[in-house]
Amino acid sequence: KGAWLWWNVPTPPHRNSTFADLVEENPASVNWHTPAETTQLLGMMSVLNLAKVSAAKRAKRRMVGGVYKRTRLDERGMKVQRAEVRFDDVAGCLRTPAGGSSRQTIIVVDGNDIRSRLISSRETARLMGLPDEYKLPKNYNEAYHLTGDGVAVPVVRHLAAYLLEPLLGIAAAQDREAA
Repeated sequence: KGAWLWWNVPTPPHRNSTFADLVEENPASVNWHTPAETTQLLGMMSVLNLAKVSAAKRAKRRMVGGVYKRTRLDERGMKVQRAEVRFDDVAGCLRTPAGGSSRQTIIVVDGNDIRSRLISSRETARLMGLPDEYKLPKNYNEAYHLTGDGVAVPVVRHLAAYLLEPLLGIAAAQDREAA
């Protein structure tokens, strides 16, 4: 333990944007679902998840939730596909659209107006900390694959500044001393 080096990495700055701030009103890479498709999505929700949507309707502000489709057992023990939603300003994990993973759907609730669609490729890039100037592939699946299962740029930058770069500096100094 005497040779251990203890790092005191500072807490990252508090974010000043919400999930809703990242959402595009008119995305180029995806289309809004039809009202029937949104109704079908709501029909896949459990009582608990429908209660979250009802609470969002009463919030008196635009609420954006992330939706994932999962296989769950129903009350008879049968496997059914369920839509689970969260309105806590945290996007669920961005998973590449392969291997059975579900692409994230978003639901926008503004009073009684409810719309849904796949998350756009630009929104996934924003979630990963990429600037809007970052050039994404034109193909949706290629863009989603680029950002899904990736590492968030601001997280890597913070770790680099307070851990990796200081470590490299120590390693370089030790190399100079050994020479």
